[in-house]
Amino acid sequence: MKKILLLFAFILSLQFSTVSAQTHLEVNGVTVPRKIEFQNKTLQLNGAGGRSKMWLEVYVQALYLSQLSQDPKFIIDSDTEMAIRIEITSSMVSSNKLTKAMNAGFEKSAGSNFEELKPRIEDFKKLLSDVITEKDVFVLAYNPFDQTINVIKNDVVKGKIPGFDFKKALFGIWLSDKPVDDTLKKHLLGQ
Repeated sequence: MKKILLLFAFILSLQFSTVSAQTHLEVNGVTVPRKIEFQNKTLQLNGAGGRSKMWLEVYVQALYLSQLSQDPKFIIDSDTEMAIRIEITSSMVSSNKLTKAMNAGFEKSAGSNFEELKPRIEDFKKLLSDVITEKDVFVLAYNPFDQTINVIKNDVVKGKIPGFDFKKALFGIWLSDKPVDDTLKKHLLGQ
């Protein structure tokens, strides 16, 4: 009887630990939620990983989709709700360094559309120009209804950037054929 009760208690505790493990994922010491809410829709975690620069972890990034996928082209071309969550993990990250890195990523991702997107890229960089500190969380969420990228920092909406073409270039920074980090791309795709 003791063995049965012990087994029952073990199974019950295992279930509770599994439930809590399903709500969050830990990546490089950062707790990443498995779901986020945007525009009254639940977006699910597609994948997450860390970004390193010169052996230093600078941020943990997560990709949230309304329809999970491992196909980067499908995600980039999809006109559905999706979001990127970036949590800063290093005090070495500044708004200047982040916007420079974004600019380089846009150049690779946008290709021949870069000049056309440049005014909106500049507006986007202005939304990231506040002082950045370790543990700041950015959510870059796409709303298909008005085709805008919503820039949210620490749960405060900083502004919106219009255009499906802008959305494709933004998500392409990490998911295109020339991503800023091949390993991070694989992690975002859940591979």
